[in-house]
Amino acid sequence: MFEVVDRGISSTLSTYVAVDAPVKFVVLELHNRSGSSRRISVTGMLELVLGTTRAANAPHVVTELDTKTAGLFARNVYNSEFASRVAFLDCSEPERFVSGDRRELIGRNGTTAHPACMLRQRLSGRVGGALDPCLAMQVVELADGETGRLAFTIGSGRDLADARTLVQRFRGSEPARSAFEAVWAFWNRTLGAINVQTPDPYLNFLANGWLVYQTLACRMWGRSGFYQSGGAYGFRDQLQDSMALLHAEPKLLREQIVRSAARQFPEGDVQHWWHPPTGRGVRTHISDDYLWLPFAVARYVTALGDTGVLDEKVAFIDGRPVKADEDSYYDLPVRSDLTATVYEHCQRAIGNGLRFGVHGLPLIGSGDWNDGLNLVGEHGKGESVWLAFFLYDVLVKFGALARAHGDVAFAERCAAEAVKLRANIEEHAWDGAWYRRAYFDDGTPLGSATNLECQIDSLPQSWALLSGAGDPARVELGLDALDQRLVRSDLGLVQLFDPPFDTSDLKPGYIKGYVPGVRENGGQYTHAAVWAVMAFARGGRVARAWEVFDLINPARHGDTPKAIEIYKVEPYVVAADVYTNPQHVGRGGWTWYTGSAGWMYQLITESLLGIRLEVDRLRVEPKLRPGWTHVDVHYRHHETVYHIHITDVGGSVRTVTRVHCDGTDEPSLTIPLRDDRGEHEVQIEIGG
Repeated sequence: MFEVVDRGISSTLSTYVAVDAPVKFVVLELHNRSGSSRRISVTGMLELVLGTTRAANAPHVVTELDTKTAGLFARNVYNSEFASRVAFLDCSEPERFVSGDRRELIGRNGTTAHPACMLRQRLSGRVGGALDPCLAMQVVELADGETGRLAFTIGSGRDLADARTLVQRFRGSEPARSAFEAVWAFWNRTLGAINVQTPDPYLNFLANGWLVYQTLACRMWGRSGFYQSGGAYGFRDQLQDSMALLHAEPKLLREQIVRSAARQFPEGDVQHWWHPPTGRGVRTHISDDYLWLPFAVARYVTALGDTGVLDEKVAFIDGRPVKADEDSYYDLPVRSDLTATVYEHCQRAIGNGLRFGVHGLPLIGSGDWNDGLNLVGEHGKGESVWLAFFLYDVLVKFGALARAHGDVAFAERCAAEAVKLRANIEEHAWDGAWYRRAYFDDGTPLGSATNLECQIDSLPQSWALLSGAGDPARVELGLDALDQRLVRSDLGLVQLFDPPFDTSDLKPGYIKGYVPGVRENGGQYTHAAVWAVMAFARGGRVARAWEVFDLINPARHGDTPKAIEIYKVEPYVVAADVYTNPQHVGRGGWTWYTGSAGWMYQLITESLLGIRLEVDRLRVEPKLRPGWTHVDVHYRHHETVYHIHITDVGGSVRTVTRVHCDGTDEPSLTIPLRDDRGEHEVQIEIGG
């Protein structure tokens, strides 16, 4: 909370996090237009939650005014995992009045809208223990017509010495200005890795900034949002997010691969999520988490050619296995003495995934991608059709990587398992007009026309095509059914499945606890909706892909006052879900903290605009919206920029027929990438 109280004062406020340090700046620009010199009450307050809830913290958090730096510090020595850490608040002004008591700031029974401190000349200086803890500083005096610039610095040091170093390093308005310039330069570079200029301003708006920003700032760094304030890494979650950064920040994908491998048990399963820095988290029976490791590794190595990551040595973690009658357990595993290469970690993940039920389909465990289906396989026999498609894709992609790595035996094992799995899918997963979703422990199908609820689920229809495992004729029928049953043009969304769970005897899990039409229970789950558009695009249904993309583009849900009144959430970032419940039709939910942002970025740049990195070449095979004749893409490769001009020259051929780079035709129809710090002009023609 940062408050300025005086009617004669105009002010602006900006906040940003430093690129190279764990500090945040809050900068205020103040101008005194009151006609006289006066003391202006500017109070910055940092509420404290050091390791637990604020109420539970109160007896344990101790605040103090540091004698060496004059910074205001706080610590919670009773929290064993964070006992050494020191939170701090500092200000650029040498004259400051402080308090460590939130009650003094807010007032008894007060609110932040009308804090009691703004009626005081100065704060009391009260710090110590047994308070309702906060860190607060009050400044400053301005003469008539004077402009002031204040910089509050918020952060956390590893220990007292580190906190003091950070306070002294970033004190004053000049470090704040330098940090802002560094932040500005970082985001300009990162968000400018791919810049697209299409006739659709809504697409440009998302692709040229917001999707990558949402993925990186919220998902990778903050790991927190308005709807979920957790801070944990999810094994499947951040691996998927980081794949969206392949062009902008590929090192973060590499780091996430290694970080995730370090959360694997020797048995091949992994922590579903964990909290840094200690690694306390949950071990579960969820069946898809660990498979995202070989999926991401294959994607990374194929695109960048960095085979060195395969040889990185990473230790396992040890903990007791999850019991057969146990959904999960929360604990702090220990670091194992056993280490393996990232490649070997991937092998163990795949080996752990080769566990099948009576239909020859992979066991669903306590949930697959949809955690809410946690009771489908509660007795260890339920099977997942979606997981079968995903596992097939992993086997094919990682099998190719294994062969290139010289591991012929494992490559052949992957190929053999993929052949068997595909046959079992075709024998047991087809429902007559679409692919089923799963089988319960007792063999009852889910996602079948015989079900009263959840008759059709979008995931198997999309992944039947995306994985390449589905029979082509059946894939077409499945996409037809998805389009007819789940794409709701009247509501502007794409349902995950239909009808929602409500009154039937089916007991799929906690998903049924959601109101019908909310979140996974029959609403739009944007993650899956993006995969549906990807499937339409890859399946040659280009016009339909663009139409459905318009439905799920959040910017189109907020382009009129009427639309935003329905949508009710931020239209500049992706929402995890959009409701179909009759009382809340079209309302968005769970914004910011959703992996849908990263997948939507991949949808735009790769599925629709066709940008694919192939180590030292760029392949661009766009699927342009009908009626578009020209699109520009500016692609940065290290310190070199390629200006790519895509033109549809008409004709019956709808593929790339010419790639002209710096005056030379490229027979491979790809763009050779070299980092010469120059700029290159590329013309790409479609049709002819």
